[in-house]
Amino acid sequence: MTTLAPILALALVAQDPQTVPLWPAGAPGFESRRDEPEEAKDYWVKNVHNPSITAYLPPKEKATGAAVVICPGGGHRLLVFNAEGADAARHLNSIGVAAFVLKYRLGREEGSPYKIEEHARADGLRAMRLVRSRAAEWGVDPKRVGVMGFSAGGEVASFVAFGPNAGDPDAKDPVDRLDARPDFLIQVYPGPIGCPETVPKDAPPAFLLVASDDKGAAGTIVKLLQSYRDAGASVEAHVFARGGHGFNLGRRSKLASVKDWPARLDQWLADGGFLGATAEK
Repeated sequence: MTTLAPILALALVAQDPQTVPLWPAGAPGFESRRDEPEEAKDYWVKNVHNPSITAYLPPKEKATGAAVVICPGGGHRLLVFNAEGADAARHLNSIGVAAFVLKYRLGREEGSPYKIEEHARADGLRAMRLVRSRAAEWGVDPKRVGVMGFSAGGEVASFVAFGPNAGDPDAKDPVDRLDARPDFLIQVYPGPIGCPETVPKDAPPAFLLVASDDKGAAGTIVKLLQSYRDAGASVEAHVFARGGHGFNLGRRSKLASVKDWPARLDQWLADGGFLGATAEK
């Protein structure tokens, strides 16, 4: 006899992902390239000319109202979309957090017309504003929207968290009038671009994670941790003895600490009150 249990179980996992362009007519100044197809193979995506977010929403009965914009890494040459985007989104869904994976423009891809500090940054800010603009539709509390970055994506997250991020009250596009400041920051072995020398006392609460033998990102995390401590801002940091760079969610690692690191993030989100009452519908 056929059972409906497996079907029902799948239905309770999450809704199908939905991809939404950051700008309906294409990125400002590059509208003519909006229809150029992306390239995707194995674990990566590149040739991004119409930046977007892919929305992964948890089941409504499980949703907490919290949301995270995820910026995958890839050295600004490609996006590690699966392991540092979709996988992270599904993990966040499992604890009731809505996730939005950002496909930002790549400043180091061969032949790229884009600049990291200008276009990737603009994509990160727009992604935050877009999520807040559709918060009611997606069951999100606009006051509990964070940003998460892996490697080069951590640089995009730094731009969003520490650069100018206030909305423009005179903007023609109502989305651009909204604040892009994240309510919390998650940095996983981030790159150095955008990492400030100092942070204000009211900097977004931060969760920092890296392996000590990651010679590049470990320095960025230590610098950011010290800046937070000097400012008296809220921060939690995990520096593993080993793990190297690019361990994603730790699923392929043989190290127990690295393999289990997402549980530390879950605990931090819970302890920080970010998984509080469900957002009003």
